[in-house]
Amino acid sequence: MAKFRKIGILTSGGDAPGMNACIKAVVSKALTLGVEVVGINRGYQGLIEGDLRPLLPKHVANILGRGGTILYSSRSPMFKTEEGMAAAVKTCRDNGIDALICIGGDGTFRGATDMTRHGIPSIGLPGTIDNDITATDYTIGFDTSINSTMQIIDKLRDTCESHARLNVVEVMGRNCGQIALYAGIASGAVAVVIPEIPFDEAAALEKIRKLREDGRRGMIAIVCEGVTNPDGTPYSEAFRHTITEKTGVETKFVRLAHIVRGGEPTARERSTAMRMGIAAVELLHEGISNVVMCELDGKICPVDISFALIADRMYKSKLQPGDLDPFTPEQLEDMRLLCKKRQNEIQHLYKVAQDVAN
Repeated sequence: MAKFRKIGILTSGGDAPGMNACIKAVVSKALTLGVEVVGINRGYQGLIEGDLRPLLPKHVANILGRGGTILYSSRSPMFKTEEGMAAAVKTCRDNGIDALICIGGDGTFRGATDMTRHGIPSIGLPGTIDNDITATDYTIGFDTSINSTMQIIDKLRDTCESHARLNVVEVMGRNCGQIALYAGIASGAVAVVIPEIPFDEAAALEKIRKLREDGRRGMIAIVCEGVTNPDGTPYSEAFRHTITEKTGVETKFVRLAHIVRGGEPTARERSTAMRMGIAAVELLHEGISNVVMCELDGKICPVDISFALIADRMYKSKLQPGDLDPFTPEQLEDMRLLCKKRQNEIQHLYKVAQDVAN
């Protein structure tokens, strides 16, 4: 007999291509185990309000290729309160929901571990285009966002070439530069600016001048949205004006923003999302919860949510007093290794981006 008779699934925070593939996988796998699935609309806010609907094969039959999330999403300040948490737990109790699968980012994971602590076993799945969760090599939505970014840049390059312009393109990613790095490499950008590594503006301007002198017409520079000026304004817009003033190259500016959060998920996206969804159901069936499904060195594996959250704070230099106290020396060393792995990857990608920027 299945460990759980009914599980709920929700998507929270920013939407990401591949979330629907994950939903389908959860429904398909759960039903083979004799477990019902309830969709929770609008994330934790919908859980508080009891905005539920049954999910059957007919409801998920043709959603693999759709971007966004059929369960919708929202942010819920109320869920962070004791009253909101109590209401969410009551919804589960009243509707016979024995466990939750929660797809989203670090905020979603905090909600999942809170629900587990209140008696509703939960598992998190990493759904964010930014690929900014330290405990996993890959997050659902990342590959599609890179491809969408690259396709738009390719179109911009056409008109840059026609008019001998440079286009500064600001991409999403918050304080994680991976979208910028991968898109920069794939498009051969003359400069890539990310939060993790100091940017040598003077060297970039000199490279742009030299390329123009050598006959280069169209050029692209990519800036992660998390890079700001000392006053907090976006660096990308200032960099656009600096290029024009210092090099004489006509420069335009484009902020891609949320357009790269939509669109059809890639094959990589769908397959990874489905593998994670199936693994989550299997773990719940075995009585395992309070973990986040991660991809590490190509394998899907569970990582304790608390470990994942604190490792993320460690990498992002956001540790609070007492954060490390619950962990063993071995776990702390594993966190440090994860951080080092991520740092090395960023540095390697940045070097590659510099090598192809000519």
